[in-house]
Amino acid sequence: MTATAAPTESTVITARALLLDMDGTLVNSDAVVERIWRRWAERHGLDGDEVMKVVHGRQGYASMALLLPDRPMEQNHADNARMLAEETADVDGVVPIPGAPEFLASLRGLPHALVTSADVALSTARMAAAGLELPDVRVTAESVGASKPDPEGFLKGAAELGVAPADCVVFEDSGAGIEAGRSAGMRVVGVGARAGFHGPDVLVRDLRQVRVEAVDGGGVRLVIA
Repeated sequence: MTATAAPTESTVITARALLLDMDGTLVNSDAVVERIWRRWAERHGLDGDEVMKVVHGRQGYASMALLLPDRPMEQNHADNARMLAEETADVDGVVPIPGAPEFLASLRGLPHALVTSADVALSTARMAAAGLELPDVRVTAESVGASKPDPEGFLKGAAELGVAPADCVVFEDSGAGIEAGRSAGMRVVGVGARAGFHGPDVLVRDLRQVRVEAVDGGGVRLVIA
């Protein structure tokens, strides 16, 4: 599939709520993810480049299940716990996606939630390292029974905000996350080059292309240029 073209004219999207992924969408944590997962690949005799094609957007245990299909799931969960601890302790190179601080500031008082495959500790550490505010409503790894691309996290975020899925817009960067948003019946704004290969409804280079406006009676208008 070819990359979705970025909009050349302003695109306007209205929604009742926004659901925001973290890694790759608000926070650039690629340096850490590369370090941790390439070490994991080496330990298991796997090709690091192939591993990196799988891990973005998913919880660790779900990536491991795809990469080591014959390994018992309880080992994946135990390995995932160790990986999360490693990732939480390593914030070297974690920075905000361009425009993320201003984007989040513009959402104050508007309905939005963080929906991330990270757990509470990791999401807190990475958002702090990037100097970003944590949204009041957060759906983390502990909140769901299934990892993206399952839509559970986005559906739970919509439910916690009291908004119908069709009235939500998802911001995502990964194939797994975009698939999850679509499966939840939501429109998806893809952020960054990685998102462009997975058919989001709209693609932006980064969050500097997005302007947020409040809608009378509640909700959000996104002006994407």
